[in-house]
Amino acid sequence: MGSTVLLHLFCVVVLPLLSVSLVQAEDAYKYYTWTVTYGTRSPLGSTQQVILINGEFPGPQLDLVTNDNVILNLINKLDEPFLLTWNGIKQRKNSWQDGVLGTNCPILPNSNYTYKFQAKDQIGTFTYFPSTQLHKAAGGFGGINVYHRSVISVPYPYPDGDFTLLIGDWYKKSYTTLQESLDSGKSLAFPDGLLINGQAHTTVNGEQGKTYMFRISNVGLSTSINFRIQGHTLKLVEVEGSHTVQNIYNSLDVHVGQSVSVLVTLNNLPKDYYIVASTRFSKKVLTATAVLHYANSHSPASGPLPSPPTYQYHWSMRQARSFRWNLTANAARPNPQGSFHYGKIIPTKTILLANSAPLVNGKLRYAVNKVSYVNSDTPLKLADYFNIPGIFSVDSIQSFPSNGPVYVATSVVPTSLHDFIEVIFQNNENTMQSWHLDGYDFWVVGYGFGQWTPAKRGTYNLVDALTRHTTQVYPNSWTTILVSLDNQGMWNLRSAIWERQYLGQQLYLRVWNAQHSLANEYDIPTNVLLCEMSTISHLCLGDKKRIWIVNRWVDLAILHIQLGIVLGVTSVAFPSSSTTCAREQLAKSNNSSSSWS
Repeated sequence: MGSTVLLHLFCVVVLPLLSVSLVQAEDAYKYYTWTVTYGTRSPLGSTQQVILINGEFPGPQLDLVTNDNVILNLINKLDEPFLLTWNGIKQRKNSWQDGVLGTNCPILPNSNYTYKFQAKDQIGTFTYFPSTQLHKAAGGFGGINVYHRSVISVPYPYPDGDFTLLIGDWYKKSYTTLQESLDSGKSLAFPDGLLINGQAHTTVNGEQGKTYMFRISNVGLSTSINFRIQGHTLKLVEVEGSHTVQNIYNSLDVHVGQSVSVLVTLNNLPKDYYIVASTRFSKKVLTATAVLHYANSHSPASGPLPSPPTYQYHWSMRQARSFRWNLTANAARPNPQGSFHYGKIIPTKTILLANSAPLVNGKLRYAVNKVSYVNSDTPLKLADYFNIPGIFSVDSIQSFPSNGPVYVATSVVPTSLHDFIEVIFQNNENTMQSWHLDGYDFWVVGYGFGQWTPAKRGTYNLVDALTRHTTQVYPNSWTTILVSLDNQGMWNLRSAIWERQYLGQQLYLRVWNAQHSLANEYDIPTNVLLCEMSTISHLCLGDKKRIWIVNRWVDLAILHIQLGIVLGVTSVAFPSSSTTCAREQLAKSNNSSSSWS
């Protein structure tokens, strides 16, 4: 009898407590409040306006563990709408939190939004940055480091320290001036300098004989960089969440939007050494330096800076091909990376995307397959959820380049959940390209010069190609990726070169399954921000579950502005079940117009 009672107590009381403690230990909830403001800094010597997060430039670093849940309240104190996107965080089943204009209404001035997402089954080095306007040119970016769980090993000795280096090009002109230039149809000039962690000069401290991890991210707008450390080699161990074959390099090319992690052993004489980042493939070479300071050093860094690579695109492509997946290493989960035999899967669809830089109405635009993307006032994800017609079309962009004039559209490529697709990026321009896909990582299976043809598939690496979220495409060249579409949602495929993204070099993948299931995708957040036509559809949900509007004054103000425009249109197609309600909301909005003037 006594043993039965004890067993019952163990099952009812002890086991649940153990389960809770394990969840809290390994799947913790981390809470943050970030306030976005303007501030002044002098990163290149002259004072200029920048964007701060909690008074920091760059913003605070997010240090997470695999499967951590992030609850982050973002307060916008700018005078413009604002969003952050989480570059490389896959947002499993949760494109609601992606933080781009195709998925989220922007956070209005003097308001807030609480992001809720999980670093599900991920490890590695990532970043965040503003996705709205050209805010990225003023700051607001920072590092995200996702460390492994205690029960999952990493394929290298645990380093003695960890340094995050955010490197990128920088302009002395304000982001509003740069944006005005793009809006007028002019390309941006060459940047004024490079920054490392928001500074032209900084210092990293270490001890002789110890090994440190350097997490290097290119957070710039447009320029590839080369990274090197005087008198030291770089052991590549991780690229954007993938453990790599641990090759040794003297320097590494890191393209816009990319991240790499290297191990550096301080095995030289105790002195200071230069850390160098310089622009690649540019006539004018910009350089930023930091100092690696040995703790027992009494000698400043001296001598010439370590030289960048002598060769250009061919050298860089050969280096890119040398990045290989560590097939036997665990990633964020117990199974080895190589247990997924991607090379044996036949793609269900091939998409070939050709970028271009046309003039549209006399102004510079950027396009993909003759379509230059324009953002809708209503996020595509909300339009999809509320069945709002006319916001986007899945027929607006073709899967292969075609002849004809360039046009603007809100382009979406339809795909099905669990498709396995082949995407070829064809770059017929004389400039570097960098492509990023939200919600996924992908296998970069091939690089080549010239035009892609089906025969190029014979050159693909179908065994140990690297997975990552951002890939470069060299001038007059092609790059092929394979993507397993196992994450339902609306996902942004964009140029990581922000001028090109801003002027239309992007689109969305709609990864869809008609059967609604929480196993495939989470429900719409209860705190979702609504704007434009999604506000009407929300108010007209009828018997569907309502998500109450937190700030009715703001929402009705937006509604009034939008509906005032709609009233001037002779035919507006509302979902049939919402027609009467929509008309009532139009009337209410116009009757209360004096309240908002």
